[in-house]
Amino acid sequence: MPAANTVSLCTERELIARLQALLPPTPSWMPVGIGDDAAVVEPERNRLEVLSVDSIVEGIHFDRAFVPADAIGHRALAVNLSDLAAMGAAPRLALLAMALPPSLPLDDFDAIGAGFCALAAAHRLHLAGGNLTQSPGPLMLDVTVVGTVKRRQALTRSGARPGDAVYVSGAIGRARAGLTLLRDAGHPHESGSLSSAYLRPDPRVRLGLALGRNRIASACIDLSDGLSDGVHRIAEASGVGITIDAASVPIDPDARRVFDTRGGQALAETIAGGDDYELLFTVKRRMGRVLTAAARQTGVALTRIGVCTADRAVLLRRDGVDAPLPLAGYSHFGARDAAACRE
Repeated sequence: MPAANTVSLCTERELIARLQALLPPTPSWMPVGIGDDAAVVEPERNRLEVLSVDSIVEGIHFDRAFVPADAIGHRALAVNLSDLAAMGAAPRLALLAMALPPSLPLDDFDAIGAGFCALAAAHRLHLAGGNLTQSPGPLMLDVTVVGTVKRRQALTRSGARPGDAVYVSGAIGRARAGLTLLRDAGHPHESGSLSSAYLRPDPRVRLGLALGRNRIASACIDLSDGLSDGVHRIAEASGVGITIDAASVPIDPDARRVFDTRGGQALAETIAGGDDYELLFTVKRRMGRVLTAAARQTGVALTRIGVCTADRAVLLRRDGVDAPLPLAGYSHFGARDAAACRE
């Protein structure tokens, strides 16, 4: 393809038309969709709306040297769907805003849209509108999602109580290991499941719905910024302590090998690593049987990794010895010391 075949050759209207061509018909509950000044939708009866917004920025959240364009679109939506999953909400609609460098190849624009729309279709989510603008700097995608949930089924981070068990879904460390492999290769490489875990995360929407619908989880958060970050956030919001059993953390075996062969400590890398988009949640004792049924229904492995305590300490237990769980994980602005931040 000629290098000049970029988004700069198209008008905003032409670019929007390319996205519209990827979309299914507008649902009946959306009387006005893409093409007007704003979308118009009918509220869903007897349900609350759950809203979330997230941005991904080239050079911060992805590197086009080794992240394919369709994976950029997929990830932009997946991170938002994961937030809905953590709230126990069913996806309904999204708004997509893109800031495009003029040099972005038109094929890459189309692939970004295709990756976004394929994941939206898989979760029956409809694109209601958004915005396109030119950017003198990096490529940026900003996504707002709207989901719905019944009033008493919404999950939060603040419901954990002493004695609740702490669970995590799936196996963790995969995305961090995948990113390590992609950086080492320096170019798109998608042959392995670890690379795919980073490039195209699978938000646990069905699991979140089951946890909320059956009132299984007392508190829940998605692991966008790492296990340690998630544990600390639930503990702080709920006013409890949490003790994590190091031996129980479900580290992906392939990820462990990647960390070990590069001289890293698999547990430390897994606890600090983000981008897994698994769910971390707490469960009351009496919910064990219902939790087992939810795991079977959704096909997602669930592992008990700790317990909530009354003393507010957040600890990691290794070989019977408790030590503070380091507050590690991804932070956009670096500061992990709240007191230092306030000074």
